[in-house]
Amino acid sequence: MGWAWKFSESVFLERNFDKDKDIIGRQVAEIAQYPDPMFLLLFAEGTRFTEDKHKASLLFAKEKGLPLLKHHLTPRTKGFTASLPQLRGRVPVIYNVQLCFDKKDHVKPTVMNLLLGKPVVGHMIFERIPLDEVPEDEEAAGQWLRELYNKKDRMMDSFLKTGDFFATSGVPRVEGVRLPRRYYSLVNMILWAVVTLIPMVYYLTILLTSGSTLYISISLVIISVFFLLLYKLIEQTKIDKGSSYGKVTPTSPTSHENGSHINNQH
Repeated sequence: MGWAWKFSESVFLERNFDKDKDIIGRQVAEIAQYPDPMFLLLFAEGTRFTEDKHKASLLFAKEKGLPLLKHHLTPRTKGFTASLPQLRGRVPVIYNVQLCFDKKDHVKPTVMNLLLGKPVVGHMIFERIPLDEVPEDEEAAGQWLRELYNKKDRMMDSFLKTGDFFATSGVPRVEGVRLPRRYYSLVNMILWAVVTLIPMVYYLTILLTSGSTLYISISLVIISVFFLLLYKLIEQTKIDKGSSYGKVTPTSPTSHENGSHINNQH
């Protein structure tokens, strides 16, 4: 997982803002100079939601007089505000993405269910926000992000209670669309499966039916390694296997505000 992020040019932080401010400024500036279209994914909560981390987040918010969020962690604004100067004039808009899963659905959104081919349904809202609408002042930009998360939290609460983002959130209704299935995605997946899986299965079958103890052992090792790596990947995606970051209430605003996860994609 870490190597995948490295090769996709994610911005790795040390959670020490004195160092991270320079890292963010330098790497975001380099990414913004790419001639090809790109986007930055900023996960401002900094870590995955758990009950323990939520309690710590609520305690911090109460101490600082910040909005108390039910379904999100208090956003860490430093990574966001440190990125803005490098993005202005190069990246025109911010897309605020809200993703929810209906608790009534029998199929839960897990990697295992995806691998098993079960239908996982997600409900998403994309809001296009011109970057010019974000204040240039660092403190005002941080407050803008907190207000955005307050709205996100109300929309999440409305969806979980009513199945509708707007019913009780107080946010003006925007009519959504249900995206149709994209057949070229299926064709693409089948193509790569044919190109990769058929040769792999063919040679593994030859090894297993060769009658050679050595070849059979090699094929069994290959199969075992594959399933071990797949198991490790699934384990990494489980929330209860996540880091302890965010469980303990930070001792200063700076340490809490830093740590947003930033990812770059082309």
